[in-house]
Amino acid sequence: MPPVNLAEKLATFDEHWQPRVIGTFNHHDLMVVKVKGEFVWHSHAHTDDFFLVLKGRITIRMHDGDGDVTLGAGELFVVPRGVEHCPYAEEEAHLLLIETAGTPNTGDVATAAPRRTI
Repeated sequence: MPPVNLAEKLATFDEHWQPRVIGTFNHHDLMVVKVKGEFVWHSHAHTDDFFLVLKGRITIRMHDGDGDVTLGAGELFVVPRGVEHCPYAEEEAHLLLIETAGTPNTGDVATAAPRRTI
């Protein structure tokens, strides 16, 4: 398998909040995504939610009483399973996400973005 260049993968699409699968690791999807504006409030009942900022800045609004978490390039945060959260980016940001394969990005299959592999 050849190395994956994250910047090249991110350059293949423009849509926001539409993660693209770039590989798998122990039954987890490795995804890149471009984000801007506010996502939906959601939680994942059975898995944590991993965010690594590659470019830009995001705030993960939290409903757990611990307050919001702001991340810049090179910083990561894991939202614990079951914690309601809402990612927000004032300007476009690029992220690497790691989720159990098939996990809906909204926490609900009916409202989730379709899984696309690039």
